[in-house]
Amino acid sequence: MKKTVAGAACIFIAAVSFFTASCSSKNRTEKSSGPVTIKYELWDSAQLPAYQKCADVFMQKNPDIKIEITQLGWGDYWTGLQTEMVGGSASDVFTDHLAKFKEFANKEQLIDLTSYIKRDNVDASIYLNGLEKLWQTEDGKCYGLPKDWDTIAIVYNIDALKKAGITEAEANNLTWNPADGGTFEKFIAELSIDSSGRNGLDPKFDKNNVAQYGFALNHSDDRGQGQFSSFAVSTGWMYTDGLYNHSYHYDDPRFIATIKWLHRMELKGFEAPYADTNNGANTLLFSGKAATLLDGSWMIGTYVSNGAIPVGFALLPKGPEGRRSMTNGLADSIWAGTKHSEEAWQWVKFLASEEAQKIVGSYGVVFPAIQSGVDAALKTYADKGINVKAFTDEAADPDCTFVYPVLDNATKVTEIMTRAFDKISLGEEEESAALSSANAEVNALFK
Repeated sequence: MKKTVAGAACIFIAAVSFFTASCSSKNRTEKSSGPVTIKYELWDSAQLPAYQKCADVFMQKNPDIKIEITQLGWGDYWTGLQTEMVGGSASDVFTDHLAKFKEFANKEQLIDLTSYIKRDNVDASIYLNGLEKLWQTEDGKCYGLPKDWDTIAIVYNIDALKKAGITEAEANNLTWNPADGGTFEKFIAELSIDSSGRNGLDPKFDKNNVAQYGFALNHSDDRGQGQFSSFAVSTGWMYTDGLYNHSYHYDDPRFIATIKWLHRMELKGFEAPYADTNNGANTLLFSGKAATLLDGSWMIGTYVSNGAIPVGFALLPKGPEGRRSMTNGLADSIWAGTKHSEEAWQWVKFLASEEAQKIVGSYGVVFPAIQSGVDAALKTYADKGINVKAFTDEAADPDCTFVYPVLDNATKVTEIMTRAFDKISLGEEEESAALSSANAEVNALFK
């Protein structure tokens, strides 16, 4: 297992060439005298206990610094953070995302950490290969230290698969294409059950009266990390022509065909209706209304502790160009408006340390950015009898993973593409027209 996990270090190698290694910072203040409170914000409630433990350990080592943690849901988190930055009341340190940090940096809302890193001789070699590079911009400034990485897999109701006579091996060897859906479409059809007990392979299957959908998807944004990304990229399509390239391809025929297939699954009754996923696709899984969905490794703990159904994880299906999983790495960034940048840096540095990441790993919620943290997470999963091999096998395959582009205008791109996907799912506009129009609108942002 250790050899396999060590292979996960390969996941970001392809992205490294887009970055340079030197950075500089203009935003450091001297360490404050007297007790200081550092406000820290994150969005994942499942990770809150691990980070509270990190805060407790940090405060024992640094009695002159108090860490106050705030947790908000994904949507409220980003809206509130931007509003607070403009209003001058944002948290000193916050969990940042690759799809978001560039926009903050361009608005000079983040502190460049390079001088701190150099001063304190932070050893970037402890991070899985390339992770720290993802938080550097084209001009060489650094805005975060790595905290974790993730991949996407099929999440399934073990009982539903057993009842359908589908084995774990079959679930891990599925194929997909946008024309006929491959064996993956047959898989979700067989798991779709109407009110009379007929599955989606039965000619008499009633798509208007479905008791259990074979598949469910959350509403999608421009990334589609746990929605369309794995399918679309497996056709050979990619968002742009490079990590910092501004030319989007949402109007590519391969992408349009992918979205059409996903919509077609809903129309066939194999995929839960758009309106039914307002409260999240996982609520349908837990209630027995859906048998499978796609989600990331950061959600493992939530699924295995749901208390309603037994859950397993399977490899993504192989598409025309192979199996593809988006991978992402989070980091902690410091708000440029902090009055205590030195203390904020000490907290960020600790969170990116081996000590803190081993603590986080021991909670079995995410895969930390440092190998010893990953080992701690794997031990916790193994002790609980949780098989996470689907996620680690994908991470260990350098041909499987890809990184979402790190670009400007993240908020506006998300708004445009979310609106387009909403129109398609609600039947208000045909895929080709909606996506071509949205792509032109997105590309216009960069002119």
